[in-house]
Amino acid sequence: MSVAFAGNSTPGSSREAGPLRVMIVDDSVVIRGLISRWVGAEHDMEVAASLRTGLEAVNQIERINPDVAVLDIEMPELDGISALPQLLAKKRDLVIIMASTLTRRNAEISFKALSLGAADYIPKPESTREASAADIFHHDLIQKIRHLGARLRRKAAVASPPLAPPSPAPAARGPVVARPAAAPAVHASSSSVLSTRPFSTQAPKVLLIGSSTGGPQALMALVTELGPVIDRVPVLITQHMPPTFTTILAEHLARTSRKPAAEAVDGEPVKPGRIYLAPGGKHMRVVRSGADVAIALDDGPAVNFCKPAVDPLFTSAIDIWHGAILSVILTGMGSDGMRGGKDIVAAGGSVIAQDEASSVVWGMPGAAANAGICAAILPLNQIGARVNRLFAGDRS
Repeated sequence: MSVAFAGNSTPGSSREAGPLRVMIVDDSVVIRGLISRWVGAEHDMEVAASLRTGLEAVNQIERINPDVAVLDIEMPELDGISALPQLLAKKRDLVIIMASTLTRRNAEISFKALSLGAADYIPKPESTREASAADIFHHDLIQKIRHLGARLRRKAAVASPPLAPPSPAPAARGPVVARPAAAPAVHASSSSVLSTRPFSTQAPKVLLIGSSTGGPQALMALVTELGPVIDRVPVLITQHMPPTFTTILAEHLARTSRKPAAEAVDGEPVKPGRIYLAPGGKHMRVVRSGADVAIALDDGPAVNFCKPAVDPLFTSAIDIWHGAILSVILTGMGSDGMRGGKDIVAAGGSVIAQDEASSVVWGMPGAAANAGICAAILPLNQIGARVNRLFAGDRS
């Protein structure tokens, strides 16, 4: 049954003003109630509908016309993964966030959903009675809705710039002067107007990568181009992701890159030829172990609301490789990686950030870019080639 709390808009249209309209699709009345209360409490979003099954969502999507859908995976009549392509067929710009409990099956389905067009995923707590788990779910879900919805609105605004007001009619006897059309506004944080610094003159000895929202897709695209680098140096990745999900991501990275890739294990040596992924729920650092470098995992508090977080990896690497570090900050919410990136640059290393246009959310890379610490701000499809050249000796 649908519970609509806001008026409908023209079907198929994207609104560029007003609150984000959120459709909640989950067979749990408890989860629907929680999310409805959270969304309803935000000034910039509203509940467009609360539905029990994917079939209801597919049948009512054109009438409801939401900006964002929070879509459960396991539902009667039509599950989330089956409803996903049908929803996108009816509203192609719909932002869909998959919601699932932390099981291996659901993690696999969430990755499949990303390949089918879902914007992101979010793990649901096993029990909403656990306050800390519910708080994390609340925070992460609202942030994902807000940032992914805002990106949708920006894309719609670029695709349909407002028309310039008509010019006054020219005087009857005067010359007719053509007035140029109003130029589109330049986004204040656009990478085209941000300054960069020179790359380090030191040859990098390690590649560090940090990512969050949109990161799994970006990582899998990037590692396909990094074969020569992986063979020469260790590659360490922190992706904001819960347990089980990082296990699946590591398997995908291994298949995609055709290189050894796995969740890092506490105490294991760090060697060239491997990809080390921070496991969900643990911060990953690197430490000295005699003459070698080893992985150090810890269960400390969240950093930048994240666990694992990028900053602990970045800062720990300085004690090992000093300025011989190349770090890459990919798409993601928040500013994680910016402070660690500053420390890397201060030590003599370099930072590359993904550009705004190719990022799902330009939070993390945007924070680094706006801090002035980046040697390059590049589209995703250009980062791999630049990284390969830097490790081959090009310092430009």
